[in-house]
Amino acid sequence: MATRIGHIMTLFGTMWVLARHDAFAGMDELPDLPAPARTGLRLMRRLARKKKSRHKGLAPAIVELGPSYIKLGQFLATRADIVGTERAAELSELQDRLPPFSRKRALQEIRQSLGSDPALIFEEIGPPIAAASIAQVHKATIREFDGTTREVAVKVLRPGIEGRFARDLDSFFFAARWLERHSPPARRLRPVQTVETLAQSVKLEMDLRMEAAAISEIAENTVGDPGFRVPRIDWERTGRRVLTTEWIDGTPLSDIAALRERGVDFVALGETIIQSFLRHAIRDGFFHADMHQGNLFVDHDGLLVAVDFGITGRLSLKDRRFLAEILWGFINRNYRRVAEVHFEAGYVPADQSTDLFAQALRAIGEPLMGKQADQISMARVLGQLFTVTEQFNMATQPQLLLLQKTMVVVEGVARSFNPQLNMWDTAEPVVRRWAEEHLGPSAYLHDAAEGAALLGRVFGNLPELFNDAERTARMLSAMADAGGIKLDRTTSESLAAAGSRHDLTTRMAIWIGALALVALAVSQFV
Repeated sequence: MATRIGHIMTLFGTMWVLARHDAFAGMDELPDLPAPARTGLRLMRRLARKKKSRHKGLAPAIVELGPSYIKLGQFLATRADIVGTERAAELSELQDRLPPFSRKRALQEIRQSLGSDPALIFEEIGPPIAAASIAQVHKATIREFDGTTREVAVKVLRPGIEGRFARDLDSFFFAARWLERHSPPARRLRPVQTVETLAQSVKLEMDLRMEAAAISEIAENTVGDPGFRVPRIDWERTGRRVLTTEWIDGTPLSDIAALRERGVDFVALGETIIQSFLRHAIRDGFFHADMHQGNLFVDHDGLLVAVDFGITGRLSLKDRRFLAEILWGFINRNYRRVAEVHFEAGYVPADQSTDLFAQALRAIGEPLMGKQADQISMARVLGQLFTVTEQFNMATQPQLLLLQKTMVVVEGVARSFNPQLNMWDTAEPVVRRWAEEHLGPSAYLHDAAEGAALLGRVFGNLPELFNDAERTARMLSAMADAGGIKLDRTTSESLAAAGSRHDLTTRMAIWIGALALVALAVSQFV
């Protein structure tokens, strides 16, 4: 009871701050809002009338609420299905900037995390140059074995940030469970799962070794990719609360004037931004999910360099096939195939009509056909797609929403350098290459071969399975003889034999299915 009261008081305080910033305007009129919540919002707005803040809006309120709510706000910017399109747009502009903590506290954190005096590890550590809700960054210098010095970026977690997030996440879970219990329409949005996703994301973000591993993985994935790289990791100076990377001495994409002065090819840069992101998402299934201008640089070699991998996204092979096929389907106006992909992926329930869904997709795609290619937003297409799927009871797919949110940002960055960027022509080589490798005849053979190999191993284990069945029959018979269970010898042996026949029948059916897959794959070449 005490914990429940504590959560209620915490949420009451949150609502009070939101009300003072007039962040609830219009929310009490939402039709799906539970009656108690609607009453509470109206009461809170009345009480806060005389205490209004000068800074109105959701974003200023979230900044006042602190680090946990800033992360929640950034996360909800990907969930227009929960907060609405307008509020999602407002949250997408939320700046994760907080006052820095002292250099002295940063040195204490470095000493505790790396287990050594910072003066022995670094030649020099400067004041903080950027501070966010979870960590801040310092520019530092290290001395190499040959006596030369090298500049590095040192990211340090905020002191006590784990405890603060743990307390606030408990309150978020309390609110999400209450919403699922009392608002049937909200259950489709999976609020508890949404908070769980946020909690997992924050947990990973607060272990800087995981961010280092993400950078390392993307570095491996992108070896040989044209025009893109990530910073090198200094593993010796990296721990759970401290991350040290190469210092990127380049020009941030936010400084367009400096890039123009350097003579950077803006058209080529726009294409590199889009194609790099699509390679990471579709080819690798692992992408930087915070690719705004402040996290992207052009180095002295003219390469695009991404930093700050605190937020990343992953897509399963099924998700990547889904994404590639729907993009390819829209490019080729094959709405029936786009609809089928949704059903094959299991995103839309089987009791829905494929024909009606294809008709709804056509309503999205055909209006695009009369427009210039540079007027068509791939991210907007995905956003409209996810909106339409609500009519067909498609369950929310958080990983796809994160992808769509990131694509909105990436498109915006790319078009800031080339407003005439043709998204479809730019994306087509990446999507086509992946489709040829994973959706063509060679992919069928690869999948069939993998399935046949797996089933071959199962088939090879059949003698052992038969021996297990015989041992089970003898054991049951012995138990029956001892009076432990009421089964006679004939019954137990019959059960074991029936089980063996069932196993054999099932495995033979699967084996025949595998052979059929091989035949289907081969037929693609004939």
